[in-house]
Amino acid sequence: MSDVVLVARTVITMDPARPRAEAVAVSGGRVVEVGSVARCRTAVAADAPVVDTGAAALLPGFVEPHGHPFLGGVSTQPPVGLIAPWVAPTWADVVAVFQRALASTDPAEPLVFSGFDALLHEHAAPDAAELDQIFGDRLAAVLDNSGHAIYFGTALIERYGWAETPPPDPEGGHFGRKPDGSLDGQGFEVPVLGAVMYPLIEHLDDPLRAGALFLAEMSRAGYTSTSDMAYNPDQKPAYEALVATVSCPLRVSLWEMSTTDTYVETDTFAAGDEMLRKAGVKLWTDGSVWVGSAATSYPYLDSEATRRANIDPRTAGGTGALNYSRADLDAILDKAAPAGWQMSFHSNGDLAVELALDAYEAALRRYDLLGTDHRWRIEHVGGATRAQLDRAASLGLYLSMSPFQTYFWGDLLDGQIFDHAHGSRWQPTGDALATGACVSLHNDGPVSPPSPLTNIQTVVTRRTRAGTVHGADQAIPLDAALRAQTIDAARTLRREHLVGSIEIGKLADFVELSADPYAIDPTQLATIEVRGTWLGGHRIDLDAFLAGLPTPTAPNPQPPLGRCC
Repeated sequence: MSDVVLVARTVITMDPARPRAEAVAVSGGRVVEVGSVARCRTAVAADAPVVDTGAAALLPGFVEPHGHPFLGGVSTQPPVGLIAPWVAPTWADVVAVFQRALASTDPAEPLVFSGFDALLHEHAAPDAAELDQIFGDRLAAVLDNSGHAIYFGTALIERYGWAETPPPDPEGGHFGRKPDGSLDGQGFEVPVLGAVMYPLIEHLDDPLRAGALFLAEMSRAGYTSTSDMAYNPDQKPAYEALVATVSCPLRVSLWEMSTTDTYVETDTFAAGDEMLRKAGVKLWTDGSVWVGSAATSYPYLDSEATRRANIDPRTAGGTGALNYSRADLDAILDKAAPAGWQMSFHSNGDLAVELALDAYEAALRRYDLLGTDHRWRIEHVGGATRAQLDRAASLGLYLSMSPFQTYFWGDLLDGQIFDHAHGSRWQPTGDALATGACVSLHNDGPVSPPSPLTNIQTVVTRRTRAGTVHGADQAIPLDAALRAQTIDAARTLRREHLVGSIEIGKLADFVELSADPYAIDPTQLATIEVRGTWLGGHRIDLDAFLAGLPTPTAPNPQPPLGRCC
């Protein structure tokens, strides 16, 4: 249908000038009118159908400003075994997944699992000794859900030649070691994850399909636009193929990792800018809370939870958790800023946020960018202080925040990982919004499952998965939360002229919901069903999308294994 009028019980536009409507008129993939059915019919061809979507509410499609969709598929879809806590809640469940894989696969096939979390699984991170008891001489690796650690057995160490010659620690990462310097089967940060994983993922039959399955999962959650915040040009053929497939459900913006040789270079894509574009440069100023590598000025607690996660308060956090020196950041910014790229720094702890702010401010001054629409970003800002958030706003920085950290880990953050003063206000969305900065929400998939409605519920209620409230003063209004997942997320991607609200001239990207978010108990927002999505005026058909994928004919791409939470 090139011309169509879509009707729902209500249309929530996220346009302050016209917040509600009865219908939307679409022509040529764009919105041409918003209002009554009669008014919308005058804006399209006379024979254009009026389609009742059956939705209780039609909204602009949700926007994921910080994700890892292709990697999300490669690291969570078969043949990789998903063991994340929302799939395998206990360590016993995790071992059951291991045992099923051992029993059902060729003994020569390497086994890869993703999603282990010592805090939520309530089990210490495995090392080679424990994995050997489970896998014997089978090649196996287990990715930590944070994306900042990996665990592997003796068979892998020997196969890689690391038993006789243990590798040195790469820049930005390190291996766990025994007192004699040999590897203990644990590794930390992106360079080590790549060293362990690259030889293993060569056996993947169809990484393109794995990526497509994750895009489909995002679509079922209501997303119509996303980003890849750890892009490597090696992934370009995969993304080109995905967006060229019939009924591709998402538009993608790419942030290239500063660890590549090409991060300052421009790129173009056959699908065109509206579907696929390179947008910026990404790096990590610290690591992950869940493995003790978030750089905080305050200590991790000595608790049952942190001991189980092997987080030593004497060494965790602090300046030692910073992944870059100020000189390192300056060098990267001196290459990227003159090229006009939108910068993005992962910063969880307050020390990491402070380092990002210092480097950003100096570079903005060096290149006369203060007061311009640069939209440089800080990701997560979980432990940021109000003063830091005010400073970020004054510099024109955009804040993309992680409600899932509160939802899944909030009961541990407050009193088990950090003291109440710091843990209860982790992910300070209320303070961030009060600064006037542009605030967006993200899932960081696959670190958390795609669920923008859970994000919205979490920041409105400050409730964890268990229903406990932490930092009630950091709750934000529903309208602000919806904006943070639609129009403000689109602004974060520099896409607000195309998506994020239902306005004349914008792309016809919508999500159908089973309930009006404004009409239900805020604690029930995550129970709203996504009935479907539209992209460019066409209702997404995920069966057609998955069936239309090209048959793999080229060697499998090797995506980098960096992501952040």
